[in-house]
Amino acid sequence: MVSTRRAPVLGKIAAELERAVARRREAGSAGGTAGIRLAAGPGWSVHDVVCTYGPGDRPFEERHGAVAIAVVIGGTFHYQTPTGHEVMTPGSLMLGNAGQPFECSHEHGAGDRCVSFRYEPGFFQQILAASGAQDDHFSVSRLPPLRDTAPLVARALIGVAGGEPAWEELALETAAAALGLAARQPTSRPSLPAGAVARVTQSVRAIERDPAARVSLARLAADAGLSPYHYLRTFTLVTGVTPHQFIVRARLRAAAARLVRENGKVIDVALESGFNDVSNFNRAFRTEFGVAPLAYRRRAG
Repeated sequence: MVSTRRAPVLGKIAAELERAVARRREAGSAGGTAGIRLAAGPGWSVHDVVCTYGPGDRPFEERHGAVAIAVVIGGTFHYQTPTGHEVMTPGSLMLGNAGQPFECSHEHGAGDRCVSFRYEPGFFQQILAASGAQDDHFSVSRLPPLRDTAPLVARALIGVAGGEPAWEELALETAAAALGLAARQPTSRPSLPAGAVARVTQSVRAIERDPAARVSLARLAADAGLSPYHYLRTFTLVTGVTPHQFIVRARLRAAAARLVRENGKVIDVALESGFNDVSNFNRAFRTEFGVAPLAYRRRAG
């Protein structure tokens, strides 16, 4: 049985994206992007960007005016740069070098939402020097939903949902983490048939709608029309993580947001986020975020 539960913060973000796409369709207009600046300082800024482009919109080439790191918090899209062609999914980080051409497209679903950090090249070089990173640019165009970036993604999600994070600190920490992690990512992977990528993308969107749902690998594979082995391999190649890792990280992001935004008991947050018991939740949460759930709540407060 598929659960109809939805974590409030993720539900709010998903609903807002769905409404934006629906308004665009009702108006019969082409897709577009709308951004709200959340914070800014000397050399950096952060924006909440909602995109309503869909399969019927023709992609076009753009160019990054600054160094860009976008945390994907909703939807999916294809991101192509000279360094690669990637499927961006919730929890992943889109990377762009200043002056770099890029193209975004939405072949397999309409709309996405990102928290976009932008850095002037000179300011970014200061971060690079202070962090001790070896590369002076991103050699890959995406970081998948990794454990190392999970705390940063959760803080960005909470900020968009109405929290008040220290945006400048988050901007600096995100840049330093992205520089270090990008250098360790593979720069090439085998290509996949477009049909298989489409099936996995639709699967990701289904998981995103309700990460707390009880689903098995066999069920996900059957819904995608693939064998379990082919689905596991394809999902991992497309997203950079296994289906289990993707689902657990989505649940933990939802739980982290609830812990900060609500006063509910930890056991209720655990069960409503899709975990079978609070002990499993506590272990998973500590592994992902480095602290126990209550300590995370106190620190964020």
